[in-house]
Amino acid sequence: MSEAAAAITGSMIVKLPRGVRLREDPVRGQMVLLAPERAMALDEIAVKIVEALDGVRSLDRIADDFAEAFQAPRDQIATDIIAFVQELANRRMLEIV
Repeated sequence: MSEAAAAITGSMIVKLPRGVRLREDPVRGQMVLLAPERAMALDEIAVKIVEALDGVRSLDRIADDFAEAFQAPRDQIATDIIAFVQELANRRMLEIV
């Protein structure tokens, strides 16, 4: 990917690239996303999103699934997912399938 991250849309299918891993940080007692020379602390919602980035489902499908599972407004969930995934793309911690 070039220096400018791609604009993320709901129709995109994404996954974590090779070398980016979700791990528990026992010192801080929280989950972190680790990449070469980078780390990102995650809250519970971010962990759920990262776990859902399976390289198969589109972001729209993930939003639909979350809305059903959490009985929450789909539009708000989709907005939050896209914003978070855009941040992953900006940090080069994302692969577009």
